[in-house]
This record gives sequence, structure tokens and C-alpha cells, in this order.
Amino acid sequence: MADPRGFLKVRDRELPPSRPVPVRLMDWREVHEHRSAAEDPEHAVMLQQQAGRCMDCGIPFCHTGCPLGNLIPDWNDLVWKGQWAEASDRLHATNNFPEFTGRICPAPCETSCVLGITEPAVTIKNVEVSIIDEAFARGLVTPQVPYFLTGHTVAVVGSGPAGLAAAQQLTRAGHTVAVFERDDRIGGLLRYGVPDFKLEKHHIDRRIAQMEAEGTRFRPGVEIGRDITWKELRARYDAVVVATGAPVPRMLPVPGAELAGIHPAMEYLHQANAVVAGEEVPDQILATGKHVVVIGGGDTGSDCLGTALRQQAASVTTLAIGLEPPTARPENQPWPTDPILFEVSSSHEEGGERTFLASTVGFLGDEEGKVRSLRVATTEYLPDGRRVPSEGTERDIPADLVLISMGFTGPETEVLAEQTGADVTGRGALARGEDYASSVPGVFVAGDAGRGQSLIVWAIAEGRAAAAGVDAYLRGSTELPVPVTPSTRAMRP
Repeated sequence: MADPRGFLKVRDRELPPSRPVPVRLMDWREVHEHRSAAEDPEHAVMLQQQAGRCMDCGIPFCHTGCPLGNLIPDWNDLVWKGQWAEASDRLHATNNFPEFTGRICPAPCETSCVLGITEPAVTIKNVEVSIIDEAFARGLVTPQVPYFLTGHTVAVVGSGPAGLAAAQQLTRAGHTVAVFERDDRIGGLLRYGVPDFKLEKHHIDRRIAQMEAEGTRFRPGVEIGRDITWKELRARYDAVVVATGAPVPRMLPVPGAELAGIHPAMEYLHQANAVVAGEEVPDQILATGKHVVVIGGGDTGSDCLGTALRQQAASVTTLAIGLEPPTARPENQPWPTDPILFEVSSSHEEGGERTFLASTVGFLGDEEGKVRSLRVATTEYLPDGRRVPSEGTERDIPADLVLISMGFTGPETEVLAEQTGADVTGRGALARGEDYASSVPGVFVAGDAGRGQSLIVWAIAEGRAAAAGVDAYLRGSTELPVPVTPSTRAMRP
């Protein structure tokens, strides 16, 4: 454990500063300043003190709060002792990509921190990202080439966190792995869904370089189902992992939804990220000089807000259909559950207006068929829990650009099911068993394609677990670690 009395000596929770709002709105660099402990002694002391707040709690509930089962007290202790190489090893034992989770995971581990019952929780997420950044800076992250090759081949379809985790685990187990991605670059939503101000893309590139050195092969610009049929892919490889995510957006079926200027949030973010990467996007959806309305108050909506502000929108309004969440943990969401709280993201700090209890009832357009405003009403909660627009409360909000950020309904299953006969659940996800195997022999499902829209930690956990399932299918047994989650407990010996 870390300092036995650390949580008594250091009562305050301290994080590195963010770059000033006026400065960071002028570029696409990461909002938070990530300093090197080796180059900044004051930062090193702060990290040591914050890691030392991790207490001897007996039962570390942070383990269960994290779907990856990260050994959080272990690497807190190692950071407190200044043992960076050992901390990196312990972190990588359960998480293939802590540089991703340390930046964009909402950190359910912190809401289950035992210290958080009475004091501010340990800064687990910041310690995590500091370990991996320090490890890369010190040259501690090197390729792990397998000792032998099994002769088996595996195709991984989708290069988001689930697909990359599955591919890395299977490559290290000795299988020959090819990752197929329909976009022109590897990374999935990490590449084109998450803005650079949250995750600069060089973090992806250096991890891809490590995986290539280990033997993983990448095939961008190939759409399975069109360029190669799913049936052909299965015939070419000994096993297939489907990690295509859940990209189908949930749209808003109200009058005027067909007007020009109304787009799914991910279409807007994909184009913005492509342009930041130096690509040319004809007829790019731009917020410059426009009154922008974002429908949906989650992480994707926050990303749209930060992107629109950097594109110098005239105004940005974010609408949420529900009540404004409380700032403190409510009684019906007790520790160690992950509560729904009012959050101020880095994008919310930068500007824009947030409106709650706003139900969109329609869009209004001009003579050219372009959206000019949307009509909202105050949300009313019925006794049975349903939310409906309250009559007589309608008002119009100017809007030149509307971004629908209401989540995703599931994966694209039609072509896969048609070409392979794979079963689909009633909720539209790909059906799978406890070992992540689909109804088609040799085809496995990981991440959002099987569980629906979820968190990056769940995607990585499922990628690791699916890799163990594939390894066992190919060799009869597996030594690959399996995260302890409700869906993987049956896989453990």
C-alpha cells in the first residue's frame, strides 16, 4: 500500500492545471497539461502525495468499479515510492491502453473509492495517465514479441479500443492477427470520434507502432461486407473477432427532421477530426458564425460543444431532455455505485449555454429548406415515469446547425447477419455466449457490437476477454488473462 497515513496528511484532491480557456480555444491541442515527473520536480511531488492518499481500505472497491479490474492500490503504492517501471508493468497487466483510458474514461473507479465516502476520492485517473506518459517518456514501453507462433490466423474487424485490445492480446499469444478498418486510418472512434483536445492522435500512432513491431498487421480502408464478404473473411481466417462498435445514431423523429443543417453528432465530429489531421473534407459541416444547437447532454454532446467553439460558432446551446442532475451523490445512488451527477467538462468551461428539461418538438426551416430554428417545450414527468412535452410551454430557439447527440442504437448488423446468418438480439446487438462466441462457429463479438453503446474501459475489457475466448477456441485452452466482469466470470477457471 502507499503511505499508511497519506490520506490524513494530504486531505485535498489536487490535479494538474488545464491550459487557459482563451489559449486552448485557439488550437486543437489537449486541454490538460501533462507534465513529466522527471522534468518537473514539483509535479513529481504532487503525484507522489496524491498517490499516497490511497488508503489501506482492506477491500479496494476501485477494483470492482473498474471493468478492467485495474490493480489501482498496487500502482498507487509504486508511484508513491517512485518506482515508475514497476508501476507501468502493474498498470499494463490489466490495461493495454492506459494512455486512452487515462484521458477519456469517466473514471467509475473514483466514484467507488473507499476514501471518497468521507473525503475527496483519490485522483486515480490522473495517476494512471501520469504512469503511462512517464513510461513512454522513459522508454519503458517496448514491443512484446511472442516467443513462438501458433500457426493460427485471426481477423479482427474494427480498430477501436475493443478491436485493438483483442488484436494485441492475440498477437502476443502467438497468433497471426490482421486488423481490418473501413476508415482510412486505424483507431475507430478514438481516431475520428474523440476530438484532439481530449486525445491527441500521436498517442494512437505510437501504440500502433508498438503493435506493428509485435507482429499485428493493419488493413485500413477495407470494409468487410463490401470489399470482402463476411463469409469470405471467415473462410480465409481460423477465427474472426467482430469489434465494429455501435455506430448507428439515434435520431429524432419530429416534424422538420429532414431539413438541411441537421446532422448526427458523429458525422460532424468525424469531419472535424479528419480536417485537424490534415485531410481535405469537401462540403465540411462547419459551425463557424452559426447558431449551433446540440441535442443531448452527454460526452458526445460535450465534444460537439468544444469543437463548435473552436470553429468560432456564433453561439452554442446544449439541450438535455431531463432534469439537471444533482451536484452531490443522491440517496438512491449510494456508494460504491457510479452516480449520475452534474458535470462540468472542459468544453463546458469554455462557453455555451446548457438548458435542461428541454423537449424538442419540431424544426422550422426557411424557403430553401434549411433549418432556421427548433421548437422546444418544457419536459413534464408523468406518474409512470414517462417524459413528455408540456403543452403551452413551446418556444423557438435560433439554429443554423443542429447536432443530434442522443446516443447510438447499436451496431450495423444487417450485412453481417445476411452473409453469415449470425443471430441478433432483440435490442439489435450481435448475440454471443459467455465466451464471446457468436452463433457462427469461429466468429466472436467484442465491445459495443455485442453490449451496445458503452465506455472505453468496457471495450478494452471485452476485447481482452474475447481474445481469451478466441485463444481457447483455437488451442483448447488459454493462459490469457480475463477481466473479472459479470459477463466473464464463467470463463475463469
